[in-house]
Amino acid sequence: MAEVPSKVHLYSHPICLRIHGPWVYEDENQRTWLHLFTETGGVQQVLLRQEDNPTGHSAITKSLLTSSIMPLLWTLHSGSKYEDNMHRFWHIVHHIKVDGVEEMILELMEDA
Repeated sequence: MAEVPSKVHLYSHPICLRIHGPWVYEDENQRTWLHLFTETGGVQQVLLRQEDNPTGHSAITKSLLTSSIMPLLWTLHSGSKYEDNMHRFWHIVHHIKVDGVEEMILELMEDA
């Protein structure tokens, strides 16, 4: 019989996420988060997955594509949303830990 994955909803979020390299953010505890940007029907979302930095990106290198689409910095604002460096707000859709791996989905708020 297959094991059911352990899934826990998290309510303590990183205080800030700063661009660390192409496709990689780093939080205040030096944990790295890989991201995937999606846009469906005009709704912009970012999937962030906390993983060890597999390629050892330098904090100085930045992808032009990542920098042009993605914010350079997100700061936790009022506990349930982030404000980016362009003063846009992103709602936390969910923040979970599945089998020890954190995953967070942020969605750009329409009034941003």
